[in-house]
Amino acid sequence: MTQEGIFEMSDLELLSYYLGIEVSQGSEYITFGQAGYAEKTLGKFGMMDCKTCRVPMDSRTKLSKKDESPLVNATLYKSTIRSLGYLVSTRPDLAYSVGIVSRFMESLTSKHLGAVKQILRYIKGILNYGCRYVKEERKELRLIGYCDSDLAGDIDDRKSTSGVIYFLGSNPITWFSQKQKVVALSSCEAEYVAATAGACQGVWIERFLSELRGQQDKKTLLRIDNRSAIALTKNRVHHSRSKHIDVKYHFLRDCVQNGDIEVEYVKTEEQCADILTKPLSWDKFEKRRIMIGIKNVKTLRQD
Repeated sequence: MTQEGIFEMSDLELLSYYLGIEVSQGSEYITFGQAGYAEKTLGKFGMMDCKTCRVPMDSRTKLSKKDESPLVNATLYKSTIRSLGYLVSTRPDLAYSVGIVSRFMESLTSKHLGAVKQILRYIKGILNYGCRYVKEERKELRLIGYCDSDLAGDIDDRKSTSGVIYFLGSNPITWFSQKQKVVALSSCEAEYVAATAGACQGVWIERFLSELRGQQDKKTLLRIDNRSAIALTKNRVHHSRSKHIDVKYHFLRDCVQNGDIEVEYVKTEEQCADILTKPLSWDKFEKRRIMIGIKNVKTLRQD
């Protein structure tokens, strides 16, 4: 310390590496990837020379806790899941598949391990992929969210999976894929529960951004591909489709009424959160992977 309140500091230049995350910064963009960490993960579990595959989970895959396949080494399985979980930090395309295999920590069989190995094979094929954030005009930086849900996708308890991803402008900033806490009785209800989770996330992010900007909260746009769920957000009458839904899930309706959230219909083929709710065929998976901004960051750096 040279003077009161003044400290000497070293200039480490632009951030390039942090906790396994590789960062590249240019005048118009920033990229985040974890190629080195992914390679170490593959080497740790003896998968460096494995064959690659196009999707992290086959669309026909159905995993259950009641699977009767031979049991496997629990320590190895859990260690792999922890490593894969960290890769989701820069790879939203892995969020659903990693979330699914993490549900079977107690009764681990060879079928579950096979699903984990497919994720590793997928990672091997696209080691250098990650997120790219481009510079945009501040006035265009609106918070836009996409939320989606499958219906009764878990074959053990028939609970659905919610998927939510938020973009600031065109840049993905947060995402999650998680099993719902209630059993939905219809696709409308499953989508409504997912949208409520998305609204909670959106309101928090917008308030945080408002503090950073020094501005009042803006209205967050939440895009849903189910018209019945959208109608529920605007209808205060608890008709037959909604009277049984837990009161806490009507938080979304209050957000819409208060002007904090604006809901908008989006076509199913344009619903990028679909990749966070279910295993998809290769063509659909690749289309949505592009939509959520996952790219070959090594190539982008060279360009």
